[in-house]
Amino acid sequence: MHLKLEEGEVADIDPKLPPAKRIKISTFKVDAHGTRVGQRLLKIALDNAVAAKASELYVTVFTKYNPLIEMLEEFGFLKMGHKRTQNGEELVLIKNLQKLAGDLRKDYPLIAAKGKSKFILSIRPEWHTQLFPDSILENETYDILKDVSHTNSIEKTYVCFMDLSELRKGDILLIYRTSDIPGRAWYRSVVTSLCTVEEVRRKQDFADRAEYIRYTETFSVFDAKELAGWWNSKKNLYVVKMLYNAAFSRRLIRKDLIEKFGLPGDESTYWGFLRIADDQFKNVVRAGGIDDSLIVS
Repeated sequence: MHLKLEEGEVADIDPKLPPAKRIKISTFKVDAHGTRVGQRLLKIALDNAVAAKASELYVTVFTKYNPLIEMLEEFGFLKMGHKRTQNGEELVLIKNLQKLAGDLRKDYPLIAAKGKSKFILSIRPEWHTQLFPDSILENETYDILKDVSHTNSIEKTYVCFMDLSELRKGDILLIYRTSDIPGRAWYRSVVTSLCTVEEVRRKQDFADRAEYIRYTETFSVFDAKELAGWWNSKKNLYVVKMLYNAAFSRRLIRKDLIEKFGLPGDESTYWGFLRIADDQFKNVVRAGGIDDSLIVS
């Protein structure tokens, strides 16, 4: 993938685009092999556009690349014209990074925060970075990241046994990586990521184990054997589908979350799933270096 920052008029497409700060995806080539690497590249492109304060992201693509077009449209790109080249006619697809469409995927990575509940969701270290690769910590090595669907995808699926009955579609999650050393949470447990909830299902919402595994396995860090084992042994089982909107540029440790931002508890309090107030959410997100333009109130 090659990205290009543009600020003037785009005159080589029909209709022309007026002057604006935008990112052009001038090359987007994927050796498709079923691991959602196209979504990984798209997230990188969107992250760069947000960092550059661009108002739009656009790409031209030949109609024969239908899977790519479908992925782009899924995440909010609209067909807005065409471009004639010596090799034929290309479609022009544009994503607006300033307006909400009212759909979680089409709005991605923007988040509609008004009226939505905010929570902390704890995830253990052995699962955390495989699901949230841009949130890797400085003391971790990149060899733990693999070219697999649950790492590359924008969509993530997580299974847990906490009571998530408060959670609704559109709610916002702060992903909290628990300590890798028992008893050291004060300095080693950190908030790393920002996600939005697409769907929450309880065990009883599935017809049977087979449906649960089909629904869960592709974007989950857990394999079919682990998923089946939990189905057989756990009554209070929840499955959360979420979008990975952003990684914190500054990781916030538990000590700061309690002492600076007023989250409840002390060094030993367990935060599995915790509702937080709107003002706490705003302060934590701002301190974590999340771009203000991502959160639309």
